[in-house]
Amino acid sequence: MMNRALSSFLFLLTTIAYSQTFSGTVLDITTNKPLESVSVYFDNTTIGTSTNDKGEFSIEFIDAVQSTLVISFLGYEKVFIANYRKKNNITLLLKESVNELDIVVIDADDGMSRALKMKKFKREFLGTSENGKSCKIRNEKDIKLRYNKRDRTLSAWSNTPILVRNKNLKYNISFEIIDFEIILGNWGVSSVIYSGTSFFNDLDTKEKKHVSKNRLNTYEGSVQHFIRALFNKQLEEEGYIFGVKGFVVNPYEYFTMSKIDEYGSKTIVLKEKLDIFYKGNIESIIQTPINQFKIDKYGNYSPIEGILFGGNMGSQRVGDSLPLDYGLESED
Repeated sequence: MMNRALSSFLFLLTTIAYSQTFSGTVLDITTNKPLESVSVYFDNTTIGTSTNDKGEFSIEFIDAVQSTLVISFLGYEKVFIANYRKKNNITLLLKESVNELDIVVIDADDGMSRALKMKKFKREFLGTSENGKSCKIRNEKDIKLRYNKRDRTLSAWSNTPILVRNKNLKYNISFEIIDFEIILGNWGVSSVIYSGTSFFNDLDTKEKKHVSKNRLNTYEGSVQHFIRALFNKQLEEEGYIFGVKGFVVNPYEYFTMSKIDEYGSKTIVLKEKLDIFYKGNIESIIQTPINQFKIDKYGNYSPIEGILFGGNMGSQRVGDSLPLDYGLESED
């Protein structure tokens, strides 16, 4: 089963990175009045802030953070800023949102009870790993679910962020769904497609060593780990073995890699689908329908939807996700 997720991935660095600041003002597009308590955060990180009573905000980031800046306020359309390094002190005008999905009558009998729909949603949204099972959604009532009997698809959306508490990894996660769809086959789930933005709150804990171990175990063998190892041509050193049709192969005969470009990225061409084994027993698959994709030393890759992971990497869900700035600073 393949999974496509919006969220990009960054690996941890132990080096010191220089911080930069991005600031702006958020106003209502109709009244031109400042909006207070607007959430401003870098997608899939712990880096975030909110606007003051004048609608002003200022947020710091480091070079390794490459994710989109998200401006989010309940009842308004979200704004996404990708080229924040070229802008500063900007004024953002938010307009009220109209959720057309809410117009649909969702309480009608669609052939599946809400309890069953919620069970399927949580399984595919949080994942079935120990991390996923440790997660609890704190506002299930805000999640809206609809089953299409003809297409055998289950859709989910919410007008408010889904609030997840990850007990194993000690994060509170605020996830704003953009798209979520489960396609059911004859023998269960055929595929899952989801996208959204997320903000992580790192929880204080007295079990710091235990939590650090859980986070490291989650990282090892993950997409973050794999992409960084690929960039540095350290796949074998990091414990990865590759196969094609049952035979062990040299991965660099299947990955064509350019030199680093002016943006710090490498262009990758994947010859054909590869089986991936981490430390000999954890199996994943990578394939791509596009001619080439880009990666950088931090673990970013794009386009996100152009790389399909199956197996262990493909089954990773919100419960197994780490923030993009994980490990950028040493933990105590």
